[in-house]
Amino acid sequence: MSPGTALCEGCFRTLDEIATWGQMSDSDKRTVWGLIVQRSGET
Repeated sequence: MSPGTALCEGCFRTLDEIATWGQMSDSDKRTVWGLIVQRSGET
């Protein structure tokens, strides 16, 4: 986890996103994927 962003340095997800990924609906996962794309472009 990056101390500056609180995101995983490999997958760009938050701890909450990582912890709940298995229980997320496909729609929620697609939302997170959109956030990952945005976050990966910011680094």
